[in-house]
Amino acid sequence: MFCRQLSPLVLAFAMVLVTSSELVSQSDPGPRPGPSAAGSFYPTLNANEQAFFTQAQQRFAEVDSVLGLIAGEPGVGLGPGFNGNSCAQCHAQPAMGGSSPGLSSPQHPIPNPQVVLANLDGATNFVPSFITPRGPVREARFVRNPNGTADGGVHNLYTIAGRSDAVGCNLGQPDFNAALANHNVIFRIPTPVFGLGLVEATPDSTLQANLASTANSRAALGIGGSFNTSGNDGTITRFGWKAQNKSLLVFVGEAYNVEQGVSNENFPNERNAVPGCVFNPSPEDATSILNGQSSSPNAGTLIGTASEMSSDTVNFAAFSRLLAPPAPAPSTNSTREGAFVFNSIGCALCHSPRLTTGKSPFTGMSNATYHPYSDFALHHMGSGLSDGVSQGAAGPDQFCTAPLWGVGQRLYFLHDGRTSNLIQAIRSHSSSGSEANAVINRFNSLSPSQMQALLNFLRSL
Repeated sequence: MFCRQLSPLVLAFAMVLVTSSELVSQSDPGPRPGPSAAGSFYPTLNANEQAFFTQAQQRFAEVDSVLGLIAGEPGVGLGPGFNGNSCAQCHAQPAMGGSSPGLSSPQHPIPNPQVVLANLDGATNFVPSFITPRGPVREARFVRNPNGTADGGVHNLYTIAGRSDAVGCNLGQPDFNAALANHNVIFRIPTPVFGLGLVEATPDSTLQANLASTANSRAALGIGGSFNTSGNDGTITRFGWKAQNKSLLVFVGEAYNVEQGVSNENFPNERNAVPGCVFNPSPEDATSILNGQSSSPNAGTLIGTASEMSSDTVNFAAFSRLLAPPAPAPSTNSTREGAFVFNSIGCALCHSPRLTTGKSPFTGMSNATYHPYSDFALHHMGSGLSDGVSQGAAGPDQFCTAPLWGVGQRLYFLHDGRTSNLIQAIRSHSSSGSEANAVINRFNSLSPSQMQALLNFLRSL
């Protein structure tokens, strides 16, 4: 009766209100408020393992300078080229070990630290246009060399030229403006290291069986899947945006050398080693022979803890290996419905909800079931996400399935941090040649309430 009494104009207005309400309801809730749900050691570790983790965490937070003589910057070996001066600087959200910080974080409103680095300690760098106070921490890779051959390597944002501890170095920055004009630069943001000890402890056979278990369902939706592998022993590599690194030790060794410019026992050769810019013998980070770090009576002897006697890279790997995965929020009716939708439309075919470790030397980490929401396999993501870079067996549009644990408090999404909105990130999975097209079509066909439940579920992880 009431509806029949309304004029066509009022009815049309009411329909607009309903449609607008539905559109508003389909929104990314944003980073989950409240305390950080990550950043501590794996809960079952014994006292000695916890102590190792704590010391390794301190090393992860250490700030590097060129010579280690600047107050507050005791680490040695920064540069000649670098993107950051501390692991914890870039792996900061929502806690140490996470991904890029940013001003949109309600818990830790930290502007992009790469802006300040440009002129720290007298450095004479300019800030590239793609590094902004509100944007994500990024590294830049050039797709091609000047002669047209494949490049793909990291070109550091900054150099140590002008710094008070790098007198005489005149190394210039890469020509980012020209690279941008030639569409020759792509970006990567930091991958979180939460829970990676569980990933490292997962046997190849488990990953292979997990992928095989969904083969028919994936094929029905046009989803492939393969693993990146080591060219040395043929085993599965699983760390990095394209799963290009075999182990956590290799992963952190490469990052230390590439992101901070510190040569180490895994990557012993200095990058950008131009005359006038090399100030330390290589490797700059190495195993301690004498323990000069400890405050114990035995300082300066061969006695020390595992952390004190080990290199930075061993400590970085230990921190990542012993770091607990993020804790999800308590479930609600909405998040439970979202988990059902997540499975029913096919998201779980790549973002595997459950894996199990093998034998581990660390207390409580053997045969442990964990929930990474990743199969750690490579998938073709199509032209829209292709970055033109190949790493190992991963081609230009292939990426390792990004683990979704911790998404609830993450600020930036996709390999280049192009969006902070989950809906945009999900829809970016669809483009010509993407294995996710059928799943994204299903996502776009969800009712408003189903879509919102799915978003709520993801922000609960």
